[in-house]
Amino acid sequence: MKAQRGGFVLGLVVGLLLGLAVALGVALYITKTPVPFIDKVPPHSPEADSAEAARNRNWDPNASLSTKPPAGLGAASAPASGAAASGPEPFVYFVQAGAFSRPEDAEQQRARLGLLGQAAKVSERDQAGRTVFRVRIGPFDARGDADALQARLQAEGVDARIVRVARP
Repeated sequence: MKAQRGGFVLGLVVGLLLGLAVALGVALYITKTPVPFIDKVPPHSPEADSAEAARNRNWDPNASLSTKPPAGLGAASAPASGAAASGPEPFVYFVQAGAFSRPEDAEQQRARLGLLGQAAKVSERDQAGRTVFRVRIGPFDARGDADALQARLQAEGVDARIVRVARP
């Protein structure tokens, strides 16, 4: 039988050198190839960046929940207070305890409501091109139930609004 030449140390050194050579080759190949999405995005102008920054600075995700009537609607468009509705009310009501741009913030608000004994749900919605995470309790069939819960939450320091949704 022939004696083996070399040994463990020689094999280890040769293996490391070959591995480094392959890694160097892959790294050089990757850095020389063009990045696929960089060239396809149009360049930003400073004016467009400043306009977007101004829009984002004043953006309020709760703006659509304002209790004020929309412009152009006056007292004439309000329903008569003494009119009796025939059948069930056409709306259901939710108490919204916030709309957040980060899901972590919405979950934190949901947990705070849980500590107050309220089972809230977080829903995701696209609003004006941004994803908004809404924290809501409900639905309630009667506006009075939603108003009572809103008053309780506001007494606990939670800014809550009533949201009216058409019955499905």
